Amino acid sequence: MKPQIIETSGVLSEFVKCYWTLESDPEDAPVRNKIVPDGSMKMIFHYGDPYIHHPENGSAFQLPKSFVVGQLTTPYEVEPEGKTATFFVCFRPNGFIPFSPIPIKEMENKVVSLEDLYGKAGVDISEKILNATDTKERIVLIEAFLTKLLTGSETIDQIVKSTIETILSAKGQLSVNQLSDQNKVTRRHLARKFSESVGISPKQLSKTIRLQAALKILLNQKVDKLTDLAYQNEYYDQAHFIKDFKEFTGLTPKEFYGDDLKMSLIFDSKK
Repeated sequence: MKPQIIETSGVLSEFVKCYWTLESDPEDAPVRNKIVPDGSMKMIFHYGDPYIHHPENGSAFQLPKSFVVGQLTTPYEVEPEGKTATFFVCFRPNGFIPFSPIPIKEMENKVVSLEDLYGKAGVDISEKILNATDTKERIVLIEAFLTKLLTGSETIDQIVKSTIETILSAKGQLSVNQLSDQNKVTRRHLARKFSESVGISPKQLSKTIRLQAALKILLNQKVDKLTDLAYQNEYYDQAHFIKDFKEFTGLTPKEFYGDDLKMSLIFDSKK
């Protein structure tokens, strides 16, 4: 169940970070996956069998075959019903705003079908991608669809862009005050811009990126002491690390370190 990651290029690279595919037979797939928040919205196409979502509170339900998942602030647990064959469009933290007909803040921790977002155009692109023969064809189709949605007047908010770049380069370890000072804006102004362009606050994005940095170390390095991992990522102490870890994964670091780590959909794990 090894993902394939394809980088974007051209005009869409300002908005789309990468394309991501995942395929596996039922016997090779885990019973459930946890999609861990990573600070980006995604457009997802299940061209294999459907997936079931298991909310923390409420009954499980089948996900649409094609949908956009908003910014996640908690783990999103899913279960394949058979063969896994999935194509993801992974947007930059502020990258979905030009393509959204609704305020992206309204999509937080939610799934919205392409039909609900785009009407007949959403149904049409969904059918084309689900019936495509390979990843290359899917990329050509989705790039044509997204490019058509661009009006030519889209501009990236430079304050938001600069702040996101700072958060990513600092691995989420700067405070909101430091981020505000660097961009010479007030906390309130920065929070409003992030709500409109990213869908979550600068503090929430920073917490997400810092936790992702810790998860990537777990995936790619041997970690003898989780306490060292906490300090490596500049958490105040182990209790702070455990609190944030549980918020984003639903488990403590020790609980997550075994099978749950292998069963989690952590995007761009080697970056």
